[in-house]
Amino acid sequence: MQPPPCQHTPAAHTPPCVHVLHPGDIACAQRGERLETLLGSCVAIVLTDPRRTVGVMCHILYPGRQGKGAPPSTAYAHAALAAMYQRLQARGITPRLCEAYVYGGGNMFPNLYRSASVGDGNASWALEVLQDEGIPVLHQDLGGSTYRRLGWTVGTGEPEVAAISVKE
Repeated sequence: MQPPPCQHTPAAHTPPCVHVLHPGDIACAQRGERLETLLGSCVAIVLTDPRRTVGVMCHILYPGRQGKGAPPSTAYAHAALAAMYQRLQARGITPRLCEAYVYGGGNMFPNLYRSASVGDGNASWALEVLQDEGIPVLHQDLGGSTYRRLGWTVGTGEPEVAAISVKE
C-alpha cells in the first residue's frame, strides 16, 4: 500500500508535513512531520526510535494474518507490522530498539457487544505482539466505547489523543 500523501498545513512558519492515515495505511515520518488518524475499533501502533527522530504509524483493522491466497494487505496486523519494520530499517532504525504507543480498540456497539468486541481483539493482539517482540509500550489508550482522534508530531512530545464517546 502506498503511504498517504503529505499535506502541508497553512501556518505562519514553515508548514509541517501531515500524513493522514486511513484504515490499512502506514506512514513513516521524520522529526517535525505529523501523523494523524481517527480510530474506532481499529488500533494504531506508533513506533519511534528513543531519540524521536523517526516515527511510523499504522492503522490496523484486523488482528493477526489474512487468509491464504489473498494479496498482502496492511489492513491486517501482521502485514502492517512487517511493513512498519521495513520502513524503519530503510532509515537505519532497528525496530526492536524502538518504543511504542498503542491507541484505539474501542467498542463501537456497546449495546450489542457487552463483553469481548472487535476492538478488544485488535488491542489484545497489539499489546501481545509488542510484548513478544520486546518493544516497550510507553503509553496506551485502549478500549471503552469511544472514538479516538490521534495525532503526533515526531519529536520530543507524546501523541495527543482526544476521545469522543459513542452514543447509542
